[in-house]
Amino acid sequence: MPTIYRYKGFRFHFYSDEGLEPPHVHIRRAEDTCKFWLDSVSLAFNDGMRTSELKELEGIVIEHREEFLEKWHEYFGTDEHS
Repeated sequence: MPTIYRYKGFRFHFYSDEGLEPPHVHIRRAEDTCKFWLDSVSLAFNDGMRTSELKELEGIVIEHREEFLEKWHEYFGTDEHS
């Protein structure tokens, strides 16, 4: 489960067995977790994050989208242009 970014106690990461899904990032803080798709940034899943946190986290994902995509393709060995 590689961590790719940290922000205000939130950990942005991938699960190492999810390379067949479209690029996405999981975000966790304690027991709260959510997931954002990266190709077209959108919330895929939420369990415990407040609406205000989701808005802030979505902004972080948008801001770092290219970096997160690069790390996704590097980690999973996929072609980012396919």
